[in-house]
Amino acid sequence: MHDRLRTYIDELFASAPATKRTVELKEEILQNLTDKYEDLISEGKTPDAAYNIAIAGIGDIGGLIDDLKRKGGSPDMDQAEMARHRQRSALFVSIAVALYILCVVPCILLSVPLGPVLMFVMIAAATALLIYNAKTKPIYTRMDDTMVEEFKEWQHNQRQGNQLFKAISSAIWAITVALYILVSFYTSAWHITWIIFPIAGAITSVVKAIFDLKR
Repeated sequence: MHDRLRTYIDELFASAPATKRTVELKEEILQNLTDKYEDLISEGKTPDAAYNIAIAGIGDIGGLIDDLKRKGGSPDMDQAEMARHRQRSALFVSIAVALYILCVVPCILLSVPLGPVLMFVMIAAATALLIYNAKTKPIYTRMDDTMVEEFKEWQHNQRQGNQLFKAISSAIWAITVALYILVSFYTSAWHITWIIFPIAGAITSVVKAIFDLKR
């Protein structure tokens, strides 16, 4: 019966482009379908009944196929809305990157404590922009309770989670570089202050592990 489920999924994706992304989506949906089939069997359903119920819950994959043909983008999202979000996202990211790059300038031009304070204010502002940009993306709303709609929602949330992690990771490394420069200049202990970078790497790994567990 598992071969029958795979054949059914292969037929559904027959018109999809032959790409790595297509294979990944097929395997994800097949795994969900197989799990549902096994659950139905454990509930006492016959193999044929479990098969029919499982595939009936898949729903319309037309949106996923279109998404694959577009080579990216959020599933079933209005194109005008996507364009507006891309423009806003590009503006926010550009401002944040500029703030990260320029955050060391106050430490060079101004005295303590004003210089370091302004540096961390600029870092905080840049980080806030990136997090706000990641958290205010359009939310995907399910059209129904089918497996495909559930998968689309999961896929959309995955993208948002990835972008939020990138924003936080960028903030960690910007703060690390700023701290390294600041501490090194004021202590002249360049032979020791490099330890800041392994610590930042460990913190980034912990944050990534938290995101992975949440998923």
